[in-house]
Amino acid sequence: MITIDVSEVTDERALHLLLMRELGFPGFYGLNWDAFWDTITGLVRIPEHVRFHGWEHLAAGVPRGAAMLRRALDNYQATYRPEFFAEYA
Repeated sequence: MITIDVSEVTDERALHLLLMRELGFPGFYGLNWDAFWDTITGLVRIPEHVRFHGWEHLAAGVPRGAAMLRRALDNYQATYRPEFFAEYA
């Protein structure tokens, strides 16, 4: 399991940079949701359990980013890895 603290994220760019760092995305990561999907489905295997600490702050401050991240991870689980678990704490 990996825990990613999203409580200090203030915009989508900062969220992408945090995800890039914490999930080991390559330096050419495009910092957008299409690139996020391409990266988690073809370039990097993310841990089986990802816990997001401070989710309520992210959802309140960056609602579109929080929704897009959750949607992408739900689709990832449904399409590629049923054992994957994302926790939003």
